[in-house]
Amino acid sequence: MEPKSRTLWLRTEPLHAVIYFDEECRRMGKALGLKGFWMGYFAARTAPMGPVCPGAATAALAVFAPGMVARALPSAWRTVTPEQVTDARARYAAQALRRAIPDIDDHAARLSAPLTAMVEDAPALARPLFAANRPLCDRDDPVERLWQLTTALREFRGDAHAAALADHGLDAPEALALAAATGRVPSDSIRLDRGWSETEWAAALDRLRSRGLLDAQAQATSQGRQERDRIEDTTDRLAARLLQPLRDHEADTLLTALEAPARHLLDANVLPFPNPIGLPRPA
Repeated sequence: MEPKSRTLWLRTEPLHAVIYFDEECRRMGKALGLKGFWMGYFAARTAPMGPVCPGAATAALAVFAPGMVARALPSAWRTVTPEQVTDARARYAAQALRRAIPDIDDHAARLSAPLTAMVEDAPALARPLFAANRPLCDRDDPVERLWQLTTALREFRGDAHAAALADHGLDAPEALALAAATGRVPSDSIRLDRGWSETEWAAALDRLRSRGLLDAQAQATSQGRQERDRIEDTTDRLAARLLQPLRDHEADTLLTALEAPARHLLDANVLPFPNPIGLPRPA
């Protein structure tokens, strides 16, 4: 049976991810005066932490090449403030959700209390992106609030996933290469999407082969697939802390309530499959 923490991710990630894939959201950075999608992306992901330097941003984001981050930060902060970006991303995301899900305001009203309970109860220690996002959840607009709550939950899981990768001894390009070899992310584009050079990628493949996780054709071995499964299991276990303030029946009710808006959004074809965030195509 699928862990509840994974179901929570599968049903909240689509709501959060409109900020990356909705066409209007993808133009947000340019509208703010930033150069291109990626400068807007890095500004939006890291703005809750303030005008963060590229080294700290690279560590928190876990899988991007340092040079890719450094091309966007701190340059972005000479054009916009982090406060302007956090406000803009919530507004753009809420507009995207309202376009895709006609009754999203009704869903937001039902979902606010349990999502808030989880966000407020979750520990921030060693979870930098979650800790930075949590204070931003008190937004007046209910759909902006819904998006920010799902974002805080998403970053909690992301912080947990980064910890799991480190605990399993994988660096950033190794983690991506193993994910691609197991079909979790697109193998033909993930290297470029995350800014790694061909030389850096080839070296990561060699390191994975030396550990028996990839074969000569850069395909995952049985050991590699098992290792990837263990990483996901660790992530699920760490993310399960989010559900602690809810009783079992409350958690089940929440997951059921999340199913309709998530399905509606996926049916609207806002998110591509496969995608670089690793969200699987729904059954």
